Order: sequence, then structure tokens, then C-alpha cells
Amino acid sequence: MSAPAPAATPSSPGPKKQIGLFSAIAIGIGGMVGGGVYAIFGTAAGVAGTALWLSFLLGGLVALATSYNYAKLGARYPTRGGAVEFLVRGLGDGIVSGGLNIYMWVGYVIALAMYAAGFAGYLMTFFPQAASPWLPKAVAAGAVLLFAGVNILGAASVGRSELVTVAVNLGVLSIFAVWGCATADWDGLSTAGWAPGTGIVFGGGMLFIAYEGFGLVANAAGDMADPARTLPKALYFSVCSVFVVYLGVSLAVLGHLPLPAIDAARDYALSQAAKTFMGGAGFTFIAVGALFATAAALNATLFGAANVCYMIARDGELPGVFDRMAWKRAPEGLFLTTALVLVFVLFFDLSSVAMMGSGAFLFIYAAVAASHLRLRAATGGRPALIWLSIALCLALLAVLGANMLEHSPSAFWTMLGLLPVCFGLEWAYRKATGRLIAVGTAPGLEKTP
Repeated sequence: MSAPAPAATPSSPGPKKQIGLFSAIAIGIGGMVGGGVYAIFGTAAGVAGTALWLSFLLGGLVALATSYNYAKLGARYPTRGGAVEFLVRGLGDGIVSGGLNIYMWVGYVIALAMYAAGFAGYLMTFFPQAASPWLPKAVAAGAVLLFAGVNILGAASVGRSELVTVAVNLGVLSIFAVWGCATADWDGLSTAGWAPGTGIVFGGGMLFIAYEGFGLVANAAGDMADPARTLPKALYFSVCSVFVVYLGVSLAVLGHLPLPAIDAARDYALSQAAKTFMGGAGFTFIAVGALFATAAALNATLFGAANVCYMIARDGELPGVFDRMAWKRAPEGLFLTTALVLVFVLFFDLSSVAMMGSGAFLFIYAAVAASHLRLRAATGGRPALIWLSIALCLALLAVLGANMLEHSPSAFWTMLGLLPVCFGLEWAYRKATGRLIAVGTAPGLEKTP
């Protein structure tokens, strides 16, 4: 492995920075809220029982610990690549960093497909008579194309649209959580309904994908005017805000629906719970909130995943054609990412995607923390906090993997099998082209050798 590279210095003014603190917070929250509460609440309740709120707590604590690495690394190395940059700088130019970067990008693609399917599922609740089996997939594909168009307009439009969708979604969930907790029957959270400890931890592992979107804030660092101040604030504020919202929502649902009712309404548990204390309009109210949530997650994650693809291409890990800037400065990586998401949406069953996505991101975030260990002299990171984040990620991954192997072996082997595939692609591309990874910088800045 090569030694950690120093931060680059600018050679030209570069493009105008467009993303401020509120837009950065919106990207982080938008990337988190929507993937967990709406998509996998019922599934997680099935393994954690009435201790589901503890699973949300555990997932949030792991996310907060790992966000420390992103805050320190992103402030030191602000680029559009986020974790891509961190892995290359910390692990050096090699098959390991290259394969991990491709694995992370595939993880974003899978998460995007899950968000799109969730969006389609909630939208279809407004059309109960539409029984065509192809319609939900068509709606999901249309949602992906719609938000690809939003991203083509540029980073500023991404931030503005996130501010709107996140504000609406947080408003809906806040009303639901406060109203639901105020009228809850707390006997429903009795420890008699708690799953064993391993089930609670398994639930936390499943729900980690509900938090993984915080890393997208680092992908936007290259578009921030003052990333050293903006990025850490945006990361910690977005993680803590979502942490509080998830706890409130889980307590509200558990306080109104018994576990059998949650299982029966697995795909729309929040709407079903809202109906019990908000009346008939509550179901529709939360369904609309779900649409805003999944839309925000699609928008923010597509922006971040496209930037990951851009960095991978520029640093020599995918064919250089994707390094060119396309229509209105949108990276061609956006088009490649969109195309692959459409493949997953249209041709794959995504029932186990949440677990695979959580496992992939736990592994990647542990790798980023390992990179931070090598770069801590440059970032000023505290070794104890870095080691804590590594231990938490790997422990949660171990419990998640063991339970996946027992309950969903196909998802386990798919998640595991993607690793050698990604490393194999990196090895093959290097052998065919001889191209090396160059440490990158934000667009408009020099590359360092």
C-alpha cells in the first residue's frame, strides 16, 4: 500500500460552490429517512418484537459512531467522491481500495432500487383497482428517471428540491410521532413482547440501511463553500435528527398496534397505525408522507451514487468514457447509475435487499474507519473513537450475517458473493488497461500524484 497522500492545493478557482449547511443537512436526512421507517419497519418488528425501538437505537448509535470518520475525513479531503476518496487515500493504490469502491457503488445502486420500489408501493395504495402486475415496476422506473432529470439540472437544484421534500416528510413524521406517543397504550411496549438479545441486534443490523444515507453528505463536500465547518455540522445534525424521529415513530406504532397487526400490515404499518388514532384520513396522510420520504431518498442517493461513479471513473476503476461531463455538466456516471438501477427495478426481486444493503454498508463503513486509522495524523482523529466505530460495525455485521445465513441464505450468499465479483472486476480492469488510481480532488483542483 502507498503512504497516505497529502491534501491537494488548488491551481484554479474552480466552479462556484453551491451547497450550504441547510442543503447539506437536507441531503443527509433525505438519504436516511424513507429507507427504514417506510420500507422495512414491519420486517424489523418481526425479528425484534416490541423491542424494535432498541433496534433503532442501536442502529443510530452505530451510525453516529461511523459519522465521526466521515466528518474528519471529509473536512480534510473535500471532494465529490466521499468514501471513494477516503478509501484510496487511506488504503493506497491497489485492488483492495478499488474493489471496495465498486462494492460501495453497487450498494448504492441496490439501495436506489429499494427506494424506487418503496415509492411505487405507496403510490399504488392510491390506485387499489389497478391490478396490472407490470404497473408498480413501471412506476418505480418512472420515479428513477424523474429524479435523474432533477439531478441533471445540477447540484443547486438537488439541494433545493431536498429542502422541500425533507421539510414535508419530517413534518409528517413529527406529527405522527408526537400524536402517536401522546395517545399510545404503553402496555404495548411490555418486555413480554421483546425478542431475545440476538433478535434485537439482528433488527439493528437490518435497520442500519435506514441510516446509511448520512454518508451522502460527504459526497457533496466538493460542492460546499466551507466543507471544514459545514460537513461535520451537517453530518451530526442529520444523524441525530433522524435518530430522534425514528425512535418517536417506532414508539408510536408499537403503542397502537400489537405485533400480529404490524405483521399483517407489514408493507404499510405506519399508515395502519395512523388510522387507529388519526382516523381514516390518517392512512392517506402517512401514505403521502411515505411518497415524500422515498422521493427524498431517491433524489439524494442518486446524486451521491452518481458522484461515486464519477470518482471511480476518474480514478481509473471504470472505463474512462464515464469520466466525461455530459449534458448540463451532469456526470455520465449519473446515466450509468440510472441504467443499472433500472435493471434491478425491472428484473430483480428486492425482498431481501434491505439486509444485503445493510450488510454491504456496514462492511464499507468499517473499511472507511480502517482508512481513517492510517490518515489520523492528517485529520486529527482520535484512535479510540475510530476503533470504536470499527468494532461496532463489525459486531453488527457479524450478527446480521449469521441471522441472514439462517433465515435468508440466498441474500447472505448474494451479499458475500458480490465482494469477489467487485474485486475481480477491479483486477481485470487493471490487468487489461494498466491504469493506476490517482488520488482525486474536487473538480477544478489539481490531482496529486
